Amino acid sequence: MTYGYIRVSTDAQNTENQKMEIQKFCAQNGIEIGCWVEDVISGTKDPCFRKLGKIIMEHINEGDLVVCTELSRLGRSLLMIMNTLNFFLQRGIHVWTIKENFRLSDDITSKVVSFAFGLAAEIERQLISQRTKAALERAKKSGIHVGRHRGRKSSHYKLSPFTSYIMEEINSGRTIKSLAQEFNVSWDTIKNHINRVS
Repeated sequence: MTYGYIRVSTDAQNTENQKMEIQKFCAQNGIEIGCWVEDVISGTKDPCFRKLGKIIMEHINEGDLVVCTELSRLGRSLLMIMNTLNFFLQRGIHVWTIKENFRLSDDITSKVVSFAFGLAAEIERQLISQRTKAALERAKKSGIHVGRHRGRKSSHYKLSPFTSYIMEEINSGRTIKSLAQEFNVSWDTIKNHINRVS
């Protein structure tokens, strides 16, 4: 199946221009869109909170194609775009963009790109970790307490910001395993979080 993916940041923006651009491109290349997915949400939001994640990434199959006007539709940050493209590449999904003429497929070039994406993403994660540690160290030296106070039980956990989404997905019949894969945590972490908030 071919997915046409459109994203705008606010309700004030129109999705029609992107849709017309994709339709024109597909007509010129003999492609028929089987499913249109439109997001009206900021690109800073993680794909799991967008239709990109809830519809396309959740249901897409090997060999399917995603067409969008430009790479920035997939995310605002370079890291987010790289992670999304790497997700598609690892599952044999093709991604085509119109403005950059970008083609992600199963050829050797895409595999090299995937390696570069993975390496860049790992470097970015390490840089974020280093900056976080440096900030915590500065806070400690300034006498600011870091972390929860001794003897006090934590009221905030890694998955706390996603509680509503997790419970909604579980109630709709989604498996704990698939949620664990989405959040890159263990099955037990998801299970414990559900038990904690139930």
